[in-house]
Amino acid sequence: MRAIKKGMATIAGCAILFTTTATAQTITSTNMKKKILFVVTSHDKKGSTGEPTGYYLSEVSHPWEILKNAGYEIDFVSPKGGKAPIDGFDLNDKVNAEFWNDKIYHDKIEHTKKPSEIYPADYVAIHYAGGHGAMWDFADNTELAAIAGKIYENGGVVSAVCHGPAGIVNIKLSNGKYLVDGKKVNGFTDEEETAVKLDKIVPFLLEDKLKERGGVYEKSGLWQEHVVNDQRLVTGQNPQSAKAVGQAVLVLLSK
Repeated sequence: MRAIKKGMATIAGCAILFTTTATAQTITSTNMKKKILFVVTSHDKKGSTGEPTGYYLSEVSHPWEILKNAGYEIDFVSPKGGKAPIDGFDLNDKVNAEFWNDKIYHDKIEHTKKPSEIYPADYVAIHYAGGHGAMWDFADNTELAAIAGKIYENGGVVSAVCHGPAGIVNIKLSNGKYLVDGKKVNGFTDEEETAVKLDKIVPFLLEDKLKERGGVYEKSGLWQEHVVNDQRLVTGQNPQSAKAVGQAVLVLLSK
C-alpha cells in the first residue's frame, strides 16, 4: 500500500514538473520577439565617379517603422559588418528622424553584424534595403545569399526595394533554381537609372539582370510607387515604394 502511494506521489510530482516546464516554455516562447533581418550595403562610392553613396535611409526607416510598430525586432547585417555608409540623409522626413534618433536602432545601424554572425533560423524575414552601394556588394555575396535562401526555405519572407534586389539576383534555392525564376518582381528600372545618369556607371542594370534570372519583371513610370508580392517574395521599385514594401511584408507575416 505504501509502495502504491509512493508511486502515485512520484507520478503526481512528475506531472507538476511537466506542467511547470511546459508553462515556462510557453511563456518564454510568447515573450520572444520575432526577428527580421535588414541587409544594408558596405560600399560607399558610386563606381568611378567618386561620389559618395551607401544605403538609402528611407528604404530602411520606412519598412522599419511598419515592422517595429507591429512588434518585430530588427537586426542589421552588411557584407563587411560595422558602420554602414549612408545616402539620402534627410531628417526632414519624420520617419527618417524617428529611426535616426532611436538610440537602440542608431547603435545597431552603426554596428551592423557580419554575415558570419547571423543564424538564419532566428529570422522570419529578410529585407534588402537599396542605395546605389548595393549594386557593388550585394549580388556576389554568397554568404548573404545563403542566409536569405535558408530564411525563405524555412517559410520566411524575402523583400527588397529599389537597388536592394541586387541582393536577390543570385539567390539559388535547394532545387537549383534562382529565387526570382518565374516570380513577379521589380526594382530600380533601366529608365530610372538612365534618369540619374548612372546607367553607364553601375556594374549591371538591375532590371535586365532580374529578367535574365527568369524574373517576371513589372514596373511603373519614373518614381512611381510599385510593389510586387509573389510567393513570399516582395519587391519595390524605388524609394517611393519603401513603406508599401514594409506593409506587404507585414501582411504576409500576419497570415
